[in-house]
Amino acid sequence: MSPRKALVAALAAALLAGPGVAQAATVQAPPAPARERAAAATITWSLVHASNPTADQRSAYDQITKAMNAAVARYNNLSDLGKTITVRYEPGVPTADGNINGTIRFGSNRSYMNERTALHEIAHTIGVGTSSGWSRLGGSGTWTGGQATALVKQYDGSVAKISTGGGHFWPYGLNYDNEWSGTAADRHVHIVAAMVRDGL
Repeated sequence: MSPRKALVAALAAALLAGPGVAQAATVQAPPAPARERAAAATITWSLVHASNPTADQRSAYDQITKAMNAAVARYNNLSDLGKTITVRYEPGVPTADGNINGTIRFGSNRSYMNERTALHEIAHTIGVGTSSGWSRLGGSGTWTGGQATALVKQYDGSVAKISTGGGHFWPYGLNYDNEWSGTAADRHVHIVAAMVRDGL
């Protein structure tokens, strides 16, 4: 039977069935999501280059770029935090530092040009040790925000806490290279994100 004849036959059957019997098929809308989630924010970064870089600067730029690319990828994969960061190579900086204004500076010591340092300094740009929320929630020597505290207890047991001091936190603050592992790095990002939810 041709498609046209099939359509005519279907319409005739519907008319013969009587009023109110033939109905258009209803299309059900998909269920509404339980809660709407905002689109994930993104951390972006750029490196300030000298117009005519020396060999030392080019070497530093390469190492800083690898470190920052890895750290930013980890933050963007594991959190919905957003920040625009400007990175500078300044040989006079003893190690590295990050500021809530979005700047990170790396000094000439190549041992700090790694993902661990980059993650740590990104946390400072987000507010760890640099924001009023940090002073309010971490000023007593122990982080008092509920979400980050619950997370560290999940990781380390019911008596675990996040200690604070000198603008830093531990565990998972990645303050030193001996704290580094892939697991610690992931937990660092999750804890910083929880601190932001707490009001960092």
